[in-house]
Amino acid sequence: MLIIPVKDGESIDKALKKYKRKYDKTGVVKELRKRQQFTKPSVSKRQGLIRAAYKQQLQSREEV
Repeated sequence: MLIIPVKDGESIDKALKKYKRKYDKTGVVKELRKRQQFTKPSVSKRQGLIRAAYKQQLQSREEV
């Protein structure tokens, strides 16, 4: 449960914004989306290698 301290005279909009920020930081939605579909370890490893190669390619372009 998230607890957001609200100061006297603070608007509801500001408190709601604090709540949304704190909720995003917890990663609840990200975790739910991740759990909706199972990916095999070999597939996730392959995707990681592809991402790493892409990042390395971008870095080599910046250096030149």
